[in-house]
Amino acid sequence: MLQNSILGILIPFAGTTLGAAAVFFLKETLSRNIQRALTGFAAGVMVAASVWSLLIPALEQSAESGLGHFAFLPAAIGFWIGTLFLLLLDKLIPHLHLYAEKAEGRKSRISKTAMLLLAVTIHNIPEGMAVGIVYAGFLSGSANITASAALALSLGIAIQNFPEGAIISLPMLSSGSSKPRAFFYGLLSGAVEPLAALVMLAATDFFIPAMPYLLSFAAGAMLYVVVEELIPEMSEGEHSDIGVLSFALGFTLMMALDVALG
Repeated sequence: MLQNSILGILIPFAGTTLGAAAVFFLKETLSRNIQRALTGFAAGVMVAASVWSLLIPALEQSAESGLGHFAFLPAAIGFWIGTLFLLLLDKLIPHLHLYAEKAEGRKSRISKTAMLLLAVTIHNIPEGMAVGIVYAGFLSGSANITASAALALSLGIAIQNFPEGAIISLPMLSSGSSKPRAFFYGLLSGAVEPLAALVMLAATDFFIPAMPYLLSFAAGAMLYVVVEELIPEMSEGEHSDIGVLSFALGFTLMMALDVALG
């Protein structure tokens, strides 16, 4: 079970790696509409994963704890802690979103490339934590999380990481980086996910009593990223419906994966 869990938390990183490898096959950066579509798709996957893979299991586990009408409290508290945690990272870590002109976070003299990577790192931390928490629940055997449900979350995040890897590596190529260097940056952008997941997995026994809080914490953090970063990026510039339609597609796919496998 532990070996399968470690393989499971590496699946999302594999998605980022394959996406970053697109730099070896494409000569130019992606068009703005394609980038909108990929960003919208990633946002849809993350919202559906937050609801079906994280919030609903958190509520179900709280309902079994005897809280009665107040069974929503652990999920609500965890959700707010996750949201505020990402808000804190957003304020403290210097970073630059892909199409932004002004950096966010604390003032820093680090390079534009480093700040772009930090922006994606902030984005990926809650995804890695979510996968690690779900696999921790599976390993414990006491959180009503099946192997299939954990796999569904890993696959869903891997699918949305594929375009994310391409969105990072291709602009690096167009800005003058070599293909191997651009691939490395894309690869590096996803490295934080398995690390965050392994931290969660290593502390399985400690986290089990707080599982509803942790699941909803990851949901709050992921939804913060969607609202603060992905939705503005998919809507930026000339009006287009492609981002919304791609969001719906990503949401539907993740919902289907979770229900079919979970």
